[in-house]
Amino acid sequence: MDIGSVIAIVLLGFVCGVIGRALVPNDAFREMAGWQSWLASTVLGLVGALVGYWIFTGLFGIGDSDKFDWGGIIGAVIGAVLVVAIGSWAIKKFAKNKPA
Repeated sequence: MDIGSVIAIVLLGFVCGVIGRALVPNDAFREMAGWQSWLASTVLGLVGALVGYWIFTGLFGIGDSDKFDWGGIIGAVIGAVLVVAIGSWAIKKFAKNKPA
């Protein structure tokens, strides 16, 4: 894997994370700002891309792992939306309330 592929993977993760966070209303990550927000978007997008790949390629047999295509991007965005929604739910459910 060359440096160009790594940069493309990180950019894909960031873009999918941003789209996933934009599509989930009132996500638990909305209070973040600056580098924390950028990092959260990238990590959520990368995890979402893996989830989307696993769902579409592993479970449904759609797509391939030989090339980068639009179906992979759509799967990554869907995976990112799922990861943001589940992560937001878990944070809101299990986070301890801060004293006022």
